[in-house]
Amino acid sequence: MVYPLKPHPSLVKPKGPVVLCILDGIGLGQGGEDDAVATAHTPNLDRYLATCPWTPLAAHGTAVGLPSEKDMGNSEVGHNAFGAGRVFDQGAKLVEQALNSGAAFETDVWKALIERPTLHLLGLLSDGNVHSHIDHLYLLIARAAADGVKRLRVHALTDGRDVGARTALTYFGPLEQVLQQHRDAGRDYRLASGGGRMHITLDRYEADWPMVQRGWQCHVHGVGRPFPSAVQAIETLYAEDPEVDDQWLPAFVLEEDGQPVGKIQDHDAVLLFNFRGDRAIEISEAFTEEDFQGFPQPEKPQNLLFAGMTQYDGDTQTPEKFLVNPPAISETVGEYLIQSRLRTFAVSETQKFGHVTFFFNGNRSGYLDDTYEQYLEIPSDNLPFNQKPEMKAREIADAAIGAIQGDFDHVRLNLANGDMVGHTGHLQAARTAVEVVDTQLARIERAVRDSEGLLIITADHGNADEMFLRKGSTILRDASGQPLRRTSHTLNPVPFILVDPTGKRDVLRTPESSIASVGTSILSLCGLASPTDYRPGLVRTR
Repeated sequence: MVYPLKPHPSLVKPKGPVVLCILDGIGLGQGGEDDAVATAHTPNLDRYLATCPWTPLAAHGTAVGLPSEKDMGNSEVGHNAFGAGRVFDQGAKLVEQALNSGAAFETDVWKALIERPTLHLLGLLSDGNVHSHIDHLYLLIARAAADGVKRLRVHALTDGRDVGARTALTYFGPLEQVLQQHRDAGRDYRLASGGGRMHITLDRYEADWPMVQRGWQCHVHGVGRPFPSAVQAIETLYAEDPEVDDQWLPAFVLEEDGQPVGKIQDHDAVLLFNFRGDRAIEISEAFTEEDFQGFPQPEKPQNLLFAGMTQYDGDTQTPEKFLVNPPAISETVGEYLIQSRLRTFAVSETQKFGHVTFFFNGNRSGYLDDTYEQYLEIPSDNLPFNQKPEMKAREIADAAIGAIQGDFDHVRLNLANGDMVGHTGHLQAARTAVEVVDTQLARIERAVRDSEGLLIITADHGNADEMFLRKGSTILRDASGQPLRRTSHTLNPVPFILVDPTGKRDVLRTPESSIASVGTSILSLCGLASPTDYRPGLVRTR
């Protein structure tokens, strides 16, 4: 139950707002040549770390509700943790439990899926465990066989973002072997289509509907470059463009006798096996909405059954049918601020707007209460992020500064450069991205000082802090001696820095601190005693 919070016993709300500045993807790395954070020119970050109270925070694994310490943090679980003030088991862990226990297969949804003429499994193929996991796909395939499914098609997207840049063959080769074993056993199980996750299907926040349309045409209608196998498709595309990584591979379809082997047709079933919501919503809407407006859909399959691994948006109930219940997050920081009559402003560009709103608010769309909240989305540029590493950092800072100078009690922003540019694998572009963020931080800091507010600087996970693949301390290199690019998040901690112009507040250093403690810290700095079930906060009076 959400209720107005009592005053904090020792911390007093400042005159100006409490500002949460999330430096997406900027972690605390080892300082090597590939650490774009440490090797960038960042006089402001350097000054904060030298003069302000701060502490490192865990942002991965069990500290944010993921299954193991090998699991990288990500922006979804990170912002959930910020806004919840507690650790909830997240999609990856919930799905793993439901599949391994068999609970997912006892649902009416699964029973309905396996009754259709063809079961299509669609999703991201890797073991990144951010949006999906290949082990989940193998469990689905095995259970489908055990339950008597005769015809199954896999529509698999290449990753290169949560795993190595050109690692698709690591996943597609074994998958083709597994499907061949089923064919040898008399089942019609095949790979049907594929393509890069940043080129087809998995857009988010309605930034690029044509991307979803390309995926729809590929998976549903078999529109794409034809190949006899996925392995041959990937090998050919690699050879034709040595610079392309798995994120950006063009759409391909598998054909036999000149015809696609796996178009999605009337009366079929589709299960999207991704568990993370942001990049699953739009393609889900394309399959489920009666009056879908994202792009034209001639010859849309009729009487199609579509389900998600989980429900990706609880407010819009997208999709209506799913296998595993998502985490139920309530009593968030935003709700408590509203009950305490404190006003919030949240801003980011399109790529992370949902993170400072939807995910921060416990996976709920729209305003919690528009009397006390104001949100601003700044449209992202639609081009590769390494081509413009500045992204919309200045515009976000402009908006945040305006809010800081206004009458808000809490201002929340995400500067996405370190993450989005880090995912491209381009080291120099990532350095530039970090430098851009550093410049905007100084502007935000000045506004906070002028308003007599407080500034929290932190991150949801690492990324730009480690740009090369390593085995231990050794950088991995290709045949020509060039370092192999890392495009995924890192397991490194992130900073929690408090900029307090009065010097009256300090930051606690505890070994078990995680980003889930940021929620309590926001409430404390706003002069509120946190709920008893929240993680301990990170600030105290000197």
